[in-house]
Amino acid sequence: MTNLDKKLLNRTLRKNRVRAKISGTAERPRLSVTISNTHVSAQLIDDIKQHTIAAATTVGSKTTGSITEQAAAIGADIAKKAKKLKITAVVFDRNGRQYAGRLKALADAARNEGLEF
Repeated sequence: MTNLDKKLLNRTLRKNRVRAKISGTAERPRLSVTISNTHVSAQLIDDIKQHTIAAATTVGSKTTGSITEQAAAIGADIAKKAKKLKITAVVFDRNGRQYAGRLKALADAARNEGLEF
């Protein structure tokens, strides 16, 4: 097993462990964050209905700056969409990623816009 395979396996195990404990509802949806090398995506998901309530992504947008700055913009954008839908509290799903850097920037921007988690 190569280092990359082991790294991906560990991340998948962490992701499954976190997802076993959290679930989103209509009143408190799950904020799922996906971060790649080039793009950042965030979704508000109602797990009971298996429905995406709102989404924000850098794919196809003309945002500039570092990935951390883009993550902060996506965090603010998803919080504004949630506010329009009268959603104030969410369950944060970090998808097995460490809470630092880009993920922290997204979470802090969402909190500054009034989203609670």
